Amino acid sequence: MGRAVCPYCGVGCVLDATVSENRVKRIDAVADAPNQGMMCPKGALLSRVFDDEKRLLTPMLRQSKDAPLREASWSEAVGFIAERFSAILDQRGPGGLAWYGSGQLDTEASYVFTKLFKGCLGSNHTDTNSRLCMSSAVAGYTLAFGSDGPPTCYDDIEVADTFLILGANMAVNHPVLFNRVRRRRTDSDTARIVTVDPRLTKTAEHSDLHVPVAPGGDVALLQWVVRRLLDTGRVDDNFVSAHTEGWTEQRAYLQSLDLDDLARRSGVADRVLLELDATITKNRRLLTFYCMGANQSSAGTDKNTAIINLHLMLGEVGKPGCGPFSLTGQPNAMGGREVGYLGHQLPGYRRVDCEQDRAEVETAWGRPHGSICDTPGLTAVPMFEAAARGEFEAMWIACTNPAVSMPDANTTKAALRRTPLVIVQDITARSETAAYADVLLPACQWGEKAGTMTNSERLVVRSERFLDAPGDCKPDWWVPAQVGRAMGYTGFEFESHEDVWDEFAALTAGRPCDMAGMTNARLVDAPLRWPCPHPAHPGDARRYTDGVFGTPNGKARFNLSQPRVPLETPDAEYPLWLTTGRVAAHWHTRTKSALSPELARQEPRPFFEVHPDDAAALGIEADAECVITSRRGLAKAFARITERIRPGVVFATFHFGDSFAPGVNLNDVTQSACCPKSKQPELKACAVRVEKFVSVSQEGAAA
Repeated sequence: MGRAVCPYCGVGCVLDATVSENRVKRIDAVADAPNQGMMCPKGALLSRVFDDEKRLLTPMLRQSKDAPLREASWSEAVGFIAERFSAILDQRGPGGLAWYGSGQLDTEASYVFTKLFKGCLGSNHTDTNSRLCMSSAVAGYTLAFGSDGPPTCYDDIEVADTFLILGANMAVNHPVLFNRVRRRRTDSDTARIVTVDPRLTKTAEHSDLHVPVAPGGDVALLQWVVRRLLDTGRVDDNFVSAHTEGWTEQRAYLQSLDLDDLARRSGVADRVLLELDATITKNRRLLTFYCMGANQSSAGTDKNTAIINLHLMLGEVGKPGCGPFSLTGQPNAMGGREVGYLGHQLPGYRRVDCEQDRAEVETAWGRPHGSICDTPGLTAVPMFEAAARGEFEAMWIACTNPAVSMPDANTTKAALRRTPLVIVQDITARSETAAYADVLLPACQWGEKAGTMTNSERLVVRSERFLDAPGDCKPDWWVPAQVGRAMGYTGFEFESHEDVWDEFAALTAGRPCDMAGMTNARLVDAPLRWPCPHPAHPGDARRYTDGVFGTPNGKARFNLSQPRVPLETPDAEYPLWLTTGRVAAHWHTRTKSALSPELARQEPRPFFEVHPDDAAALGIEADAECVITSRRGLAKAFARITERIRPGVVFATFHFGDSFAPGVNLNDVTQSACCPKSKQPELKACAVRVEKFVSVSQEGAAA
């Protein structure tokens, strides 16, 4: 029997695995965990992820781009990387090296990669797929509260009165957590669920009110709500006066806005707006859940700011049953933010552009003063754009598949082709990114390693190792540690994941995400929420309960947010909005979930949803194979005609890449425009046209 955190979404479900002869025979949900004995189909079918014919079992490398990949020992692979990195540092300097990681890496691995690249190699060009997921939430929390990290916890669900779910299809992407929301709705006569989404999602189906916002209309909608609450006196004047700053300017700005104009920009019918107003006005404790629909936008930080402003005005931060609650899409996106793996960060919510922060980390790492670069590194989109221009000599990619998941994916594929040394560390050779690798490094996966992850409510959970890894697979943290040692750096003498955790946790002491009290022994016994500053501390369920925030004067900040449409809008050539998302059966780019026949049967091929009016105008019938085209590229998918989506909008999933079939990667279509504050790309909205697919043979027959 072994216990581990589910490796899929950010809920942090804990699962028990029954093991016999080094095989997982059964998966059970843990009752005294965030999932409360529940699990989704992906978690229940985790035993299937080990049935991978293309599992990486030994390091592979090639001496040059023209040579074939061949098997190598770990000693040879590590030595090869160390030698090439040393040569790049001599010839190009730290700017020639980049690392792109994942919110699926455990905290120990993310920490060692951060230490190697930022502390030793001198390169802040480190970013991860969390940039595509949560960076707007990071920016929103930091601007308002002075630090990253939600103030809420899952226990707030059981006492909330109104659930506002914006840009999050919880029933599909966080189903176990949504079951808790539904249970609260059933148990309370007054609790209500409101879902804001352009589509009638499964979450909206189970809501009291669906608000079908137009693409780009979120900020206008939120400002309409805030303005109505202001006009009806729903302001906690005592909280605002004692614990916030910027309210005078915020109130004047809100009063300058025209309600009719905001309603028009939101794209929501008047009757729905009035029902929304009545729902939020009647119920006091408001808990807002939000995810990719709020974050993946050129206005992502503005959306997050508008949500937080709503809660500050109501005085509903740091109190039971309320608050702005960003949901992480990956199991350890929160933990990665804590270790500082994004290009502007250092461990413990420090920043590379702060001299004191750099000095503290340099001292802890035993590095000379000035060894950490003071300039933030390139974020995900600019990083791959720079690589496509030939600006990197080496890119190390760990536990992610950017050839499918990055926006404007053709640029990413060009980057991988042009970079002289591409290192891919993963569990499988099935990913599209692995096809571009010059070095393939086999990693342990779920159950084959021990490590730590932080879920959406700041709960830090330790996973056990209960399987022997096949072949020469190694824990992810072990690999950069070996490269650091081979390059002659000290500080990589870790013997176990516990050693890595001890060093990292000590670096968080006194910081907003203080985990200094989370010893290895305590984490083995039970999970803990941060802040947890000493070994006798139980961990805090909520933050800011005393009304003191992480800003210089201890007050939360109101920040202005502007209602604006996405940077690319429909026109005569590309007349439809495209919005993207996930389905319950698949996970990211399907490198794991596709191994389950049960899941694959649920959604066997790429599809898109289109409103009947649009389908009629385009001459598209149900199940027709079509081509979705943007200014950047095209992707094929099969039509689903449904009134669940607004006219003028099509929805499609990004799960399918070229390994499934050529020409189906939806991110060949999406745009790479980013939020100027968070640098998170606009994956949720771009302009497209849709046409029936006509094959070459069909064209010939027609001729």
